[in-house]
Amino acid sequence: MASPTANVSPHYTDQLWFKYILSSAAATVAESVTYPLDLTKTRLQIQGEILHHHDHVQDSSGSARHRHVHRGMMRTAFGVVKEEGFFSLWQGVTPAIYRHLVYTGCRITFYEKIREGLGRNSDGTFPFWKAVVAGITAGGAAQFFASPTDLVKVQMQMEGRKRLEGQPVRFKNTADAFKRILREGGIRGLWKGWAPNVQRAALVNLGDLTTYDTAKHHILVHTRLKDNYVTHGLASTCSGLVSAILGTPADVVKTRVMNQPTANGRGLLYKSSLDCLMKTVKKEGFWALYKGFLPIWARMAPWSLTFWVTYEQIRRIAGSSSF
Repeated sequence: MASPTANVSPHYTDQLWFKYILSSAAATVAESVTYPLDLTKTRLQIQGEILHHHDHVQDSSGSARHRHVHRGMMRTAFGVVKEEGFFSLWQGVTPAIYRHLVYTGCRITFYEKIREGLGRNSDGTFPFWKAVVAGITAGGAAQFFASPTDLVKVQMQMEGRKRLEGQPVRFKNTADAFKRILREGGIRGLWKGWAPNVQRAALVNLGDLTTYDTAKHHILVHTRLKDNYVTHGLASTCSGLVSAILGTPADVVKTRVMNQPTANGRGLLYKSSLDCLMKTVKKEGFWALYKGFLPIWARMAPWSLTFWVTYEQIRRIAGSSSF
């Protein structure tokens, strides 16, 4: 007589809290592997701001000399290694992982919950307009909750640069960063830059979640490919490119707003994300909004590939249904 528990998956494998844990684990792997590209991207985006505010320094003869030079993606990365050390490429990785424990866990579970509520087509596909609504809503809501960890990550990524410029180090570690921001700006200070942060996350997840879900099920319905790592890889490649195109301008604005100096919890350079957007375009041109696009794309592509393939395989091994 067969055991009554044979071939029965644990009852929790398709519950949201379990999927939250699985998505956070997959995000930790993806973030750790691709983090140096994120730090390079942040340095590139701040570069134009530094050049504008510290364009020239007067020497003893009164003539101007350049203090900073423009660097591309590779020169920026090699410059960090040469000037600050190899492991500085992972400076700020701890709050970045903390962020994904909140952000990715929330965005994936929120998206699936919204998708269940809106309903699928009879062939198993998710209508595009519903995927757009779910992606934007899930991404924006998840980022709002994770905004304090993103703020700490961005500010810690710039610590090595400030040290080289002779400026005082602001934070000893992640915990010290949280304490100092809380002390100087209160609870409100932890959500500095939350608006451009949420705007960026909504666009990125419109590109990531919406594109991955739509592309994956389109491939399954219209080709002979099965629901395996090949399909997951193809869908994640599409989602990484679309995410980078939609998210880069908002990412530039978010980075500058969050990295600006503050007084009493208020930014000293930009009044809002719109103010930052207008000033950036006016002073540096439209394409300044795509500063860091190559490292963003170069990071999003492997991040998306690593995350989705890892996540889908973890779900399969754990007995959960496919995303």
